[in-house]
Amino acid sequence: MSEVTRRGFIGGTAALGGGVMTAGVTAGVTAPPQGAPPLGPVMIRPGDPRYEDLVVRRTNQRFRPEPEYFHVVGSTEQVVKAVGDAVRANRRVTVRSGGHCYENFVGDGAQVVIDLCEMSEVYFDSERGAFAIEAGATLMDTYRKLYLGWGVTIPGGQCGGVAAGGHIAGGGYGPLSRRDGLTVDYLHAVEVVVVDRRGRAQAVVATRDPADPNHDLWWAHTGGGGGNFGVVTRYWMRDPKARGDDPVTLLPKPPATVLSGVAIWSWDGMTKESFRRLLRNHGEWHERNSEPGTPAVSLWGSLLIPGRQKGADPGGMILPTQVDAGVPGAEQLLKDYFAAVGEGVTPAAIVPPFQRDPWYHAVRTLGLDEASESGHYKGKSAYLRKPFTDEQADVAFDHLGTADDVSATGLLWVLSYGGQVNTVPAVATATVERQSILKVIHMATWDQSQDGEAQLAWVRRLHSRTFASTGGVPVPGGNCGGAYINYPDIDHADPAWNTSGVPWSTLYYGDNYARLRRVKRRWDPRGVFHHALSVRA
Repeated sequence: MSEVTRRGFIGGTAALGGGVMTAGVTAGVTAPPQGAPPLGPVMIRPGDPRYEDLVVRRTNQRFRPEPEYFHVVGSTEQVVKAVGDAVRANRRVTVRSGGHCYENFVGDGAQVVIDLCEMSEVYFDSERGAFAIEAGATLMDTYRKLYLGWGVTIPGGQCGGVAAGGHIAGGGYGPLSRRDGLTVDYLHAVEVVVVDRRGRAQAVVATRDPADPNHDLWWAHTGGGGGNFGVVTRYWMRDPKARGDDPVTLLPKPPATVLSGVAIWSWDGMTKESFRRLLRNHGEWHERNSEPGTPAVSLWGSLLIPGRQKGADPGGMILPTQVDAGVPGAEQLLKDYFAAVGEGVTPAAIVPPFQRDPWYHAVRTLGLDEASESGHYKGKSAYLRKPFTDEQADVAFDHLGTADDVSATGLLWVLSYGGQVNTVPAVATATVERQSILKVIHMATWDQSQDGEAQLAWVRRLHSRTFASTGGVPVPGGNCGGAYINYPDIDHADPAWNTSGVPWSTLYYGDNYARLRRVKRRWDPRGVFHHALSVRA
């Protein structure tokens, strides 16, 4: 495997008070540092050459938003006005930050798309004693600015082009989450443009402080998902355990150095029994090694199982892994991990030499860039509290192990999870699932010359048969923990694919859904913000 290919696969606040802002009135809302005036607001309609650029500014090419106009905004005040204008004109409004939605939540029926790409500042807010991240800031820019400026980071995802707007609202996780928890576990405050019962748009700051009258809106943005309650314009991040006001102590410090490696098993010679063993070993290692505070939770792996390819090289299973090189015995930990996952598996794994990199360099080279994420695809998610059963492994083998034009475009992706994530009570944040050790993605991709119908049918069958014992969906209980709202799947709300009798809302939110509905009723009483899997008031 070439170095380029290997690298690509390895990518596989102190003042707590809230505030409200309406047009022309500001109270308790902090502006970014003074500099050039913000861009916008810019309304871009069909016929403007910029319109097509905004149409294609999304990663899932299945969907093509074509609103009456895009509203490119550069400040919270502009968002308040843009939302207010759309509501008064009775126009359906949606919002986009990074453009990474798995489903068509931005484009479906939208007459106005508010685009936050120009709201991308990351800075330390001394008034709130926390780091402010505007909703349009990408994760890669956020990592760079936090690290180079203060030597800190947030435990966010490995896809650098994802923007903070949706990522944080849905929970957020990544390679540091086993060690440090979810991104939302550091959410100190959030600024949201909401619409009241009279149709008036206003910006509200909601904080972690339980005494804050807006606290429920903060809670809803700790995993309630994007597009539900209003337009997020800014987050403030701070470790709830931190004391003082020195910025370098207020968020986690990343590893100084990352040790990375990859194990590769070929499809050639892989039997169903050996495939079972691989998935069982992988899951059992995570069962044994997810205790918070141990060196093992500094290790994060990403098991990718692409469909078998036609021809002489059938491809295979790839396990790119990284670990904090500073933990005791890091190299041995990585070796033991590969040995444990590969024990009894034939053919044996190929394990190239390990590599050491400074942390930020590793983030840039081991992550996925925007070009790697773009295309036509359908993704479906699940949490696993225990390893796949042998029956579930057999389903994956049957779907992925036989080379044909459709299955060759499929993927099973099993990512490390748990650790510090599971130390937070389920009711403390809107992210209800705090018991799982693995996160699963089923995916199919296709190119623009294809209609994708065969691939859609294939991935739906794979997901449905994997969870056949619970009605085709990952119902919480047993070895399942539901699904991840940042990987939304409208099939979970379709009785043709969800025959469990369990509503989609339980899969994503569990018992937290009732509280989310109360928040929705209070903060979006007119139902301005909605999509196929939005919280119902």
